[in-house]
Amino acid sequence: MSAHVDPENDDRSSTDPGLRRAEDEVVTLASELIRFDTTNTGDPATLSPERPAAEYVAEKLGEVGFETTYVESGDTPGRGNVIARLPGADRQRGGLLVHGHLDVVPADPTEWSVHPFSGAVQDDYLWGRGAVDMKDMVAMTLATARRLGRDGITPPRDIVFAFLADEEAGGLQGAQWLVDHRPELFEGCTEAISEVGGYSVTFGDGVRAYLIQTAEKGIRWLKLRVRARAGHGSMVHEDNAVTQLAQAVAKLGQHRFPIVLNDSVREFLDGVSELTGWSFPEDDLDGAIAKLGNLSRIIGATVRDIANPTMLNAGYKANVIPSVAEASVDCRILPGREEDFDRELAEVLGPDVEREWVGLPPVETRFEGEIVESMSRSLLTEDPAARTLPYMMSGGTDAKSFSRLGMNCFGFAPLRLPADLDFSALFHGVDERVPVDSLRFGTRVLDHFLRTS
Repeated sequence: MSAHVDPENDDRSSTDPGLRRAEDEVVTLASELIRFDTTNTGDPATLSPERPAAEYVAEKLGEVGFETTYVESGDTPGRGNVIARLPGADRQRGGLLVHGHLDVVPADPTEWSVHPFSGAVQDDYLWGRGAVDMKDMVAMTLATARRLGRDGITPPRDIVFAFLADEEAGGLQGAQWLVDHRPELFEGCTEAISEVGGYSVTFGDGVRAYLIQTAEKGIRWLKLRVRARAGHGSMVHEDNAVTQLAQAVAKLGQHRFPIVLNDSVREFLDGVSELTGWSFPEDDLDGAIAKLGNLSRIIGATVRDIANPTMLNAGYKANVIPSVAEASVDCRILPGREEDFDRELAEVLGPDVEREWVGLPPVETRFEGEIVESMSRSLLTEDPAARTLPYMMSGGTDAKSFSRLGMNCFGFAPLRLPADLDFSALFHGVDERVPVDSLRFGTRVLDHFLRTS
């Protein structure tokens, strides 16, 4: 069900000059971060390393007294990460990790209304690659950390701030590497927040809720391979690797995995029903989810496993039948469904299709406890009429890495968004942008959360 906490009704920024200063600088910080081209193509030969952005973050933290640790992760020079710890009042209590990634996906300037690395502010929005994924949260975190350091505020418990490389390629050269090689940097942390949650959605007649991410589907990048007999394209040739692979890929692409509702999704649907009166019968769940509008793309992807073919590769000449054909498939797997997914995949593809994969596991935590109450209270202090709901993300974040250290991980990058903004379409999209007012709102919420949780 939704969380409802009696909020404090105060206009804190009007009476707190330190908070006002953080609000005033968050847009500048975000704009300057966007101007660093940290494009992560996944290819060491073509990516733009995070080091300049990481050095910028370290400089900004150093200005207000933080001692920072700079680490280059992985085997490619320049994959910069910055970690800083702010000691809390209760050093025996489990610490909080606040993490964000500095890399972004590629952007083609010819497709954009503004240059994707301009960090332009126009029409009350901040534009640029990373504006929502996730230099907005990085800037809010940096602005809040600077406020805490500048004003000498001691939080209730230790806070570790981490600004990371390589999330957009799965974190192998970033969070995964740090967890494997430098786990002491996160010692004592039992909970973590980062993307993608804490943002508002509006249902029906203006009913607003904030979605706190409590789960992520697992990621599996699958390589399919068929081996057969090579031959001349002019001959009758029944043992054709391309044909066999194409048939298998088409069958998999058209396959619908069964609906399975885990705790996070069921609690989300129950919460929406409570707020709106809408029902979500399992015998027509896809149709019912369509009522969620733009949000239906996200929620619809969290009620079943998904396997989407994305790439095909075979042959080297038009008149040569190749002996090998390959396909890439992006698989997203619900928590607890790994074994069932493997069994079903084998049934769909059959024994003649080779399979190999790399991936990251699903993660899930409960929508309960002191940290959830604190997130809800911090949001509702700024937006008293709203509610908070848990949800599952269909993609993946660095939470998959930090959960290996035993942390309960949440998506909490607070933003109050216009009701008509298709926020999910902006992730990795053309003309990525975030409302300036949303950045200021998020900074106030994050400040309240870090000072009280």
